[in-house]
Amino acid sequence: MSDSTDEVRAYTVRLELVDEPGELLRALEPIAENGGNLLSIFHERGNLTPRGHIPVEVDLETTPDRFDVIVEALQAADFDVIQAGAERYGEALTVILSGHIVNTDLSDTLSRIRTSSDATVTDLSLSAPEGEEDVSSARLRLATEPGKVENTLTAVREIADEKDLTVVEPLAAGDAA
Repeated sequence: MSDSTDEVRAYTVRLELVDEPGELLRALEPIAENGGNLLSIFHERGNLTPRGHIPVEVDLETTPDRFDVIVEALQAADFDVIQAGAERYGEALTVILSGHIVNTDLSDTLSRIRTSSDATVTDLSLSAPEGEEDVSSARLRLATEPGKVENTLTAVREIADEKDLTVVEPLAAGDAA
């Protein structure tokens, strides 16, 4: 029987790259240097993220130990690793926050969602039509571990309550519209 740490597995890494010549090649170097075997690359140059970066999805094969080293090497090279792993984040949901989002520290809100739930923010869209001093709204796309959607929503609700923000939640499967 083979040792599970030596077994080659398929993984997906989602990155956000700056739109500059050579960035894709630079992102592939830590993968190759640490024993990753490329399966495919999906590079959406015409589709920018809200931060103005290019989303890139890299499918690769490697052992679990080497995969961890690859992710650490990508982060050490200052790449935005949005998702790493074959099944790390299995469910997605989108919520809208409304209120004084900018004034209640959007960065803190996002950090607290990440640290108090089993989720990561994969996409953010902010609308502040009257400027940062007035009411604004943010659409958050969250990725969470399988079976953890309710825990994630509970964390979002608690943070929103503390900051006097309104949460518009997604309908669960089977709910009436």
